[in-house]
Amino acid sequence: MSVDKPHARAFYESEAIRGGWSVRQLDRQIGTQFFERTSASKRQDAMRARGQNAEPGDAISAQDEVRDPYLLEFLDLKDEYSETDLEEAIIHRLEWFLLELGTGFTFIARQKRIRVGDEWYRIDLLLYHRGLRCLVVIDLKTGRFAHADAGQMNLYLNYAREHLSLPDESGPVGIILCADKNDTVVKYATGGIQTQVFASKYLARLPAEETLRREILAAQHALEHRAPSRKDHP
Repeated sequence: MSVDKPHARAFYESEAIRGGWSVRQLDRQIGTQFFERTSASKRQDAMRARGQNAEPGDAISAQDEVRDPYLLEFLDLKDEYSETDLEEAIIHRLEWFLLELGTGFTFIARQKRIRVGDEWYRIDLLLYHRGLRCLVVIDLKTGRFAHADAGQMNLYLNYAREHLSLPDESGPVGIILCADKNDTVVKYATGGIQTQVFASKYLARLPAEETLRREILAAQHALEHRAPSRKDHP
């Protein structure tokens, strides 16, 4: 959306698909005017080939991969539902759920039982992310995010790192999927935690047309303010 010229936008789209670019890699290519440099080059094939090579700064991070919010209207949830209903709906529409999460997520288990001391706990959903090469723990909440949710997730992640992750994998990531949240509460509840914990809101219904319009305008405004920095990028 930040690329004004249609032919340039189409170029970045096709190259991103062909090379499997991460968001950071795409952002770098736009910022360094890869389209303009390739168009002016006499060896365009060679330029395209070099453009597929990732740089250290292009590596994806959990912040890049975890979305907020997630749109789960395809679950067709009723007005009143429990966490069990939510989980059952996700499992029933697992393919759609993984697509909504983004590229690279794979399913491992549901209601994964773990024993901590003499107590048993259950992880709602256990996934794996191929790009991040780590386990992803998902805790489902039908209500508003509470500070205790962060502590519970931290327990799960510490256990997963010690007992579930393989030696060559990165540390696990946790996503608390909640119906509502206060970003300030999330900030102070997750601040200082060594594990990577994210609280993402999910929408069980499509937002109203006016809400969508405001979100699109806000996204356009943010992109417009980012455009100058890209042009000045070395």
